[in-house]
Amino acid sequence: ITIKQTLKQSKAVVTGGGGYFGYKLGCALANAGASVVLYDIHKPIWKIPNGVVCIQADVRDYDAISAACEGADCVFHVASYGMSGREQLHREEIETVNVHGTRFIIDACKQRNIARLIYTSTVNVVFGGLPIEDGDEETVPYFPIEKHVDHYSRTKSIAEQMVLAANGTPLAGGGMLYTCVLRPPGIYGPEEQRHLPRLAKNIERGLLSFKFGDPSAKMNWVHAENLVQAQILAAEALTPEKNYIAQRGNLCLGYTDGVLRISMSLN
Repeated sequence: ITIKQTLKQSKAVVTGGGGYFGYKLGCALANAGASVVLYDIHKPIWKIPNGVVCIQADVRDYDAISAACEGADCVFHVASYGMSGREQLHREEIETVNVHGTRFIIDACKQRNIARLIYTSTVNVVFGGLPIEDGDEETVPYFPIEKHVDHYSRTKSIAEQMVLAANGTPLAGGGMLYTCVLRPPGIYGPEEQRHLPRLAKNIERGLLSFKFGDPSAKMNWVHAENLVQAQILAAEALTPEKNYIAQRGNLCLGYTDGVLRISMSLN
């Protein structure tokens, strides 16, 4: 990964830095010479490299967020809650982490004069169960908030729109806040902790002995390293040298794989 001078010798804060992708992103930034803060309620299970500081705190704690962001040049807001499993039952926590936490991040950027904010959203904000092929921002609008069947997707959509609405708003010390949103699908890669390990464990337990829905259904995946590069390019694009406006983007592989075929290959 190559990072231009705009990110070298700078300070970046990565919320959700204790998770798989946030940790990967933080390490890539540190390897390029940036000073990195991994901010998460949980510590990473992996080794912390030189140039990285871990702050164990809640994204809903504004004072802690503000302190962590002091002197930062860029914030990568990766933290979220409620995507899958038992977490999906905790509606209040999903709401406070994904919506209130994002509002705190935006406010901290403004008060700490941090000009760049990159938000990790999800393809769920436009997906409502119907197939999407070759979709883009012009052809695939937001799925209606009130029609989302899960609170995670609903709150991520609200948070994404908050981040985009914050683009061009003034910073406390002058200047403007510039924002960007990326919408990754399922993330995979070495040591990924959520998708494939859980699928393999369910197969071992005999919990995949039934089928439902269309067996030919496909979905996109993105490799963690590709998503890291996309985040860094987004951060570069928000610099005065690039001067790009706020944007949201769908990021995935150039091909899809059958959901059923993935599970069968592990069986």
